[in-house]
Amino acid sequence: MAEIITEYRNENTKDIDIISTLEMVKKMNDEDKIVALAVEEELENIANAIDLIAKQFLKGGMLFYFGAGTSGRLGVLDASECPPTFSVDSDMVQSVIAGGEMAFKNAIEGAEDNFEAGIEDAKQLTKDDVVVVVSASGNPKYLLGVLAQAEKIGTKTIGITCNAKGRIAEEAGIVICPEVGPEVIAGSSRLKAGTAQKMILNMLSTGSMIKIGKTYENFMIDLKASNEKLKDRAIKIVSQIAAVTHAEALAMLMKCSWEIKVAIVSLKLNMDVAKARLELKKHGGVLRKVI
Repeated sequence: MAEIITEYRNENTKDIDIISTLEMVKKMNDEDKIVALAVEEELENIANAIDLIAKQFLKGGMLFYFGAGTSGRLGVLDASECPPTFSVDSDMVQSVIAGGEMAFKNAIEGAEDNFEAGIEDAKQLTKDDVVVVVSASGNPKYLLGVLAQAEKIGTKTIGITCNAKGRIAEEAGIVICPEVGPEVIAGSSRLKAGTAQKMILNMLSTGSMIKIGKTYENFMIDLKASNEKLKDRAIKIVSQIAAVTHAEALAMLMKCSWEIKVAIVSLKLNMDVAKARLELKKHGGVLRKVI
């Protein structure tokens, strides 16, 4: 098997085990600076992916992340942040890791090499969903199985990889390939590759939620006010958008069970809570369309 770029040795860090700690972290930081520039090269592909995801969301489709090892764990992290951030159902953005839930904390030997398991795990997909396969090397057979099943049923596919020569880059519909180069420690793709993947996953989930109206300006208007910190944030958001005092914002939020958008509509348009809810429902919950 030909050597892949994520396994190359980094010429800049050959002496990393004998230099001072400060020099070591400087070298790591220098390598990390490459990541944002590599992601920048892929912004058009990322934007296309966001538009695709938003379009499928509006059809009732779901977003699925599939990955193995570090890439799979990053998918789990991003998916798990969507419900508290945007008040979406937990099944709207889902993540599947090769080897199952046990693989989140423990390496499951051979999980990424199991093509049939990829097919089996992808059988939950529908034609309205979007599947994102994530891999630094771009070659896990598990993910190729996922892509094969997705193609069979007509599910839209996106591939995130750091290896333009990987199989994912050949098989996925939209390919996002930030070429971050060799890692500080050869083959340790949880470093630059992992950082690039995290940045891209953030963009995909956040961007698609923005496109379907889950924010107003840059306010998190659909957050779940489930603790004191988030309740304080909700009060500030309502206060700023509706141009009222914190006391007025709090009073309205308590009236409408801490539904931020309902509170804003009630205050801005001077209507009761029930009518505000109805108005939002008529406009698909998009605050911009109401106020």
